Amino acid sequence: MLPAGHPRMISPQAGSRVAIHRAAPAGAARGRLPPGAAARLRGLRRLARDDPGMNRDELTGRVQALRRQGRSPRQIARALGLRPATVAPVIRAIAAQDQADAAGPGISGCWVSPGWSEGLRVEDHPGWPGAGVSSPGASGLVTVLVARDDAGGKVSACGWLADVYCLGVKDILGPRLIDGHALPRLTRGFFSAYHGQPLRAPVELARHLVFGAMEYARGLGFEPAPGFEETAGHLGPWDGPSAIGFGREGKPFYIQGPRDNADRIMKTLERSTGWDNFHFLVQA
Repeated sequence: MLPAGHPRMISPQAGSRVAIHRAAPAGAARGRLPPGAAARLRGLRRLARDDPGMNRDELTGRVQALRRQGRSPRQIARALGLRPATVAPVIRAIAAQDQADAAGPGISGCWVSPGWSEGLRVEDHPGWPGAGVSSPGASGLVTVLVARDDAGGKVSACGWLADVYCLGVKDILGPRLIDGHALPRLTRGFFSAYHGQPLRAPVELARHLVFGAMEYARGLGFEPAPGFEETAGHLGPWDGPSAIGFGREGKPFYIQGPRDNADRIMKTLERSTGWDNFHFLVQA
């Protein structure tokens, strides 16, 4: 039996929350706990906080839904009101299954636009094509294309236009199912706005660019283009964080595009970063 004055915990039933009760010990000063009781109480409160209030299947389903939105493990834990250590085993199990599923349709090709790394910090990946290569005049718009094998000699292609300095994923292509022999023509057209040929790249770089840019922009208050979730599967599983530091030289740099609502974007940046913490280039 627990001695008088110890915290007591009611054993939870499946799906229920933990209830914590504490009785003041005889002779103790009001508002103070006897030695050792405070630490035990904190432990019980941690258990209560980490009870997700749902069974394993429900928790897995919610984590999967958040991963499909491109959320990082820390963001998933915050959205569910749990500690990262509590959701980490669930995320690892889902990632392992995703890896197994991703082994099915092979990669037909993966390309990124030349000059993609201009103004960005790239950590621990010297083998990535184009990493550290200067590209004067780069606007921070990076294009990524991933094609996966499909049945009957066809391929399924998805592409993303990402503003790696500020707004994240601005536009998407696909999924588009085409004949395999048509892939070179699609690739040429998709990268035709750039000087120089697209760079063949590992799909790992595509993930770090697209998911990383999306997470960076989301932190500034900008969501990815509509339909992003339908294309994310082509990139494969993502656990983050990205090895790429976004923003130009580490700071948001907004360059106005032809279809942007510049006033709204500027106000969002002011709220999320403060007036002196971003650069911009807009029409007067």
